[in-house]
Amino acid sequence: MLCTWARDHGFIGTGIDMSQLFTEQAKLRAEELGVADRVEFIHGDAVGYVSDEKVGVAACVGATWIGGGVAGTIELLARSLCTGGIILIGEPYWRQLPPTEDVAKGCLANSISDFLMLPELLASFGHLGYDVVEMVLADQDGWDRYEAAKWLTMRRWLEANPDDELAKDVRAQLTSEPERHAAYTREYLGWGVFALMPR
Repeated sequence: MLCTWARDHGFIGTGIDMSQLFTEQAKLRAEELGVADRVEFIHGDAVGYVSDEKVGVAACVGATWIGGGVAGTIELLARSLCTGGIILIGEPYWRQLPPTEDVAKGCLANSISDFLMLPELLASFGHLGYDVVEMVLADQDGWDRYEAAKWLTMRRWLEANPDDELAKDVRAQLTSEPERHAAYTREYLGWGVFALMPR
């Protein structure tokens, strides 16, 4: 995302990720798009990270654990934000409330209380003093594409690594994941990116 923004809109910025693979891929993408001089990627933990300079966009897409949840992550990102800036938060929400804790666990949540329904999530931003100025929500087809890409990756990895010590676990996950997704995630869990501006 940061690389394409740098290419398409002239952004400069820093990305942080705990995955060395993702960080390396981001650096390669920056080179490929000719923006390596405008973006920096740090392999590390974003918990507590505050930019040395104020930024126009501060984003956490899919990792609100860095601030102990949505509220703490917004507070953390706000410390890097300049006046008039925008915070982007990527966060799951319940499309429909799971009827049982087992269904929530089928969605890979620890509990029903892990996520809010979409109207409650949107209201929570207001309670924190932010206006929602844009949102992009995954639909069921988007979830399918996201999940199915993982299945193809697992299948290709199994073909290339049949004797790896993790092969049995990856095989079990590949066997169970399509059904789990169809029964749980696809029906109950939504995901969106929300653009917020301080009031």
